[in-house]
Amino acid sequence: MPLRFWRILGSAVISLVVLSSGLARGQSVTKRLDEVRVFSDRVANQAPAGTFSMPISLLKYEPRVDIQARNLGEAQADITIRGGTFESIGIRVGGSSLLDPQTGHYLAEIPIALEMLTPPEVVTGSGFALGATNATSGGLVFGWREIERRGKLRVSAGQGKFASGELYQGFVRGSGSGNSVVRGDFSVARSTSDGLVRFGDHDFGRVNARLQLRGTRHQTDLFAGYQAKTFGWPNLYTPFNSPETENLQTVLLALNHRIESDRYRFLEASVYHRRNKDDYAFNRFAPLGPVHPFQHTTWISGAAVSGRYGDAHLAGIFRMEFLADKIESTSLTFGRYNTRSLGKISAAAERAWAAGGGRMVATGGLTLDDSNRAGAVVSPAVELAREWPGSALTRIHLGFSGSTQLPGYTALNSNPSAGLFRGNANLGRGKAQNLEIGLTGSFFGWSGQAAVFHRADRQLVDWTFRRGVTARSANPVDVETTGLEIVARRSWARVDLVVGYGGLLKDADYRGATVNASFYALNYARHRLTAALVWRIDREWTLHVDHAARVQADNSLRLIGGDEAISGALDLTYRPKSFRGLAISLRAENLWDSDYQEVPAVPASPRQVSFGLAFGW
Repeated sequence: MPLRFWRILGSAVISLVVLSSGLARGQSVTKRLDEVRVFSDRVANQAPAGTFSMPISLLKYEPRVDIQARNLGEAQADITIRGGTFESIGIRVGGSSLLDPQTGHYLAEIPIALEMLTPPEVVTGSGFALGATNATSGGLVFGWREIERRGKLRVSAGQGKFASGELYQGFVRGSGSGNSVVRGDFSVARSTSDGLVRFGDHDFGRVNARLQLRGTRHQTDLFAGYQAKTFGWPNLYTPFNSPETENLQTVLLALNHRIESDRYRFLEASVYHRRNKDDYAFNRFAPLGPVHPFQHTTWISGAAVSGRYGDAHLAGIFRMEFLADKIESTSLTFGRYNTRSLGKISAAAERAWAAGGGRMVATGGLTLDDSNRAGAVVSPAVELAREWPGSALTRIHLGFSGSTQLPGYTALNSNPSAGLFRGNANLGRGKAQNLEIGLTGSFFGWSGQAAVFHRADRQLVDWTFRRGVTARSANPVDVETTGLEIVARRSWARVDLVVGYGGLLKDADYRGATVNASFYALNYARHRLTAALVWRIDREWTLHVDHAARVQADNSLRLIGGDEAISGALDLTYRPKSFRGLAISLRAENLWDSDYQEVPAVPASPRQVSFGLAFGW
């Protein structure tokens, strides 16, 4: 790697360490948490610079998650965990696994305001295998947040004629104490921009509402949300310099009930329905005619029940989930089917016993995945952990688990011999096995976790490029992935600092297919370092800084920006003491105006600067 990369990276790290250690000697500053809603404590910036907040907004600098964006991350972004692909992760909200049957590109279309969700939890290993459906690399879990009597209005404006507004209000009937208190909240948001590059405009809108019944040990949430997004980007999905656009409309209805009792640590039941409509245009100026060439609508309905029964010494863990999907498309018509049902049952036992001043915890279970379009598969999930409560090293674990996944309709039903995207109706069930060892603890004032893992993917679906073929093709690939991930945090009187590192090695076998480059499976960071800094300068000023430095695997499709990059985001906020609830912010994304292509051949989004005004009550 060039010396320039290491100099820049070294300077950034040294600056953060010097700044944090110097500020640590300062006097404590009281946090006015009634005015600051933290949506994730692993990233510094809680809101984007170029639109309103979405669940994907929290993930760009998440230490254990890597996203690859087109236009804004909130426009379209692929989510990867531990070197997986955009289709191999799972997302759960409450008790339900939110899938996109068409393609993982739309997995992040979640029309829910962040004020309604708990911070995302990254799950891997045996816990992921037992709790996720139709995913193989890792998962994200959001819970339904307790509704409080509070509200917020935020407006933003910036470069490219960017303008955005977001309103949230929560209601609590009565005093808010006691059993079965009725609560409700709603949110509306809108964002428009001409963009910072030609044909890089966007128009987003979202509305959602929730009714909640909450008691001391139970919570029921009934949610309805709608989100519409129109955006353009050159080379959005194809490397042919075409002004492409996407029009997405997502509806989500969900009902979730969770209880805790002396017998059940938790019991959660959930049902949901999601409709996602996608109208993609390769050339936004081409006459569309009576039928749009790339128009797809998917429906998916699901029901799940999960729980943990027992006590701290012996417990049972179970989960059952059923999903049914359907697609109607003007172009995805070459496969064998357009409807499908999926089911998963997980069951495990956990046994704990005292051992040498601590305890041992053993977990063993099985999962059963089945579908009317593929045979059933049984996978193991086992873990052995040693815990030392109150010690520097609090936990070390060794685990082995299996998971499985069926391909999406874009890979299955695209024309295999013509067009921009070429599918394969014979793609089968992908399988993965994961072996890992990890630890958590606190050392020298830092707390954190680390893990070493090896995942073996078989028949993972990838989209590949072959010289002489002006299209991308869906191909199965066997991949061996070995990785290391570390996350550490420390807080001082005025500073919070979170740093993360992820390193990956991959070996791929495309089963004899001719592949000259990979858009996804081999588009991964060999080294990625993140840092999130929150500096409470005084009682009125706060600085939030996120950074990520990466060395990406070589990819012949990436023609601009190279394989090494440093990206950053900044938020400087002023909260005047004389006007309680008011916050004035200066935000910037892609702070160093990097031209690194997160998705090969897709142009980077330029630096975005905006101003925001928020008022909370």
